[in-house]
Amino acid sequence: MATSLKHVKIAPKGMGLNDFVAQQEGFFAAEGLDVEFDWKTFRGTQSSWKTFDYFQRPQDKPYTESKEDVIQGACVWGSICNAGAGMGRFVSEAYGVSPWAIFVRPDSKIRKPEDLKDVPVSVGLRAGSHFNVPYRLEKYLPLEHIKIVNTGGFGARLKALLDGEVEAASLLPPQIAMAEQLGLRAIIRDTFKTLWWVPDNSDPAVVTGYLRALDRAEKAMDSDLNKYLPLWKLAVPPDFETYAPWDFSKFGRGERFVYQALPRSEFDETMDQVKRWGLDQYLKERSFDVLSYAPR
Repeated sequence: MATSLKHVKIAPKGMGLNDFVAQQEGFFAAEGLDVEFDWKTFRGTQSSWKTFDYFQRPQDKPYTESKEDVIQGACVWGSICNAGAGMGRFVSEAYGVSPWAIFVRPDSKIRKPEDLKDVPVSVGLRAGSHFNVPYRLEKYLPLEHIKIVNTGGFGARLKALLDGEVEAASLLPPQIAMAEQLGLRAIIRDTFKTLWWVPDNSDPAVVTGYLRALDRAEKAMDSDLNKYLPLWKLAVPPDFETYAPWDFSKFGRGERFVYQALPRSEFDETMDQVKRWGLDQYLKERSFDVLSYAPR
């Protein structure tokens, strides 16, 4: 007798291909999941949030407005802080590793990280593009001279840079590859870790099945990455479809999935850093045991 699949709603991060590969190859179904992609939330996270405060961002709305159960992802700092602010819990059993960079236009006078002193960098409020700016620039500049401007999601940040609305933008995959193909120039590059972020009442079997499917997708990409690079088309915002005939063969793999637990020391460091940056004012809870979700 066939076993019925468990329905789950997923908002892809879009920094990597794992969700799309897992869906295409049937890995979600093989793990007992009927996955529905939440395109509304996903496209919302790519759009402008410049008029939104925390708790009003597209990724917050499943907790603050629609009350829908959606599995999402964010940077380590964002996922932990979102959980600490009362929006679900972060999954401690796996993490991602993603590229990050700050780009400027080709004619910009900004040449090195030190040139970003007092220059507002376009970010998405309290997300990876935001937290990476003080985390990576503080080795070059005093914290008081590191400035940000809340533009929102990656499509909005890249467009703001192209349109001259901002001098510099904090970018993630695939917009890093998009920026390179559009002739923009990187000032600093690094990587950062990401986590998954789930409702408090998530079914452990669903979360575990989801992680296993992402791990299967990671192994599939290790075996034949070129096969899956065209799936980047799903992560490109509709507004950018007319910008260029994107060469997805040069986009790379983006975020990599790592099926290992996040070290407890990194949680503690995150709490310390967020406090130093003055970004801890929404935290209601700071305990790893309370905020983490370990499905296994």
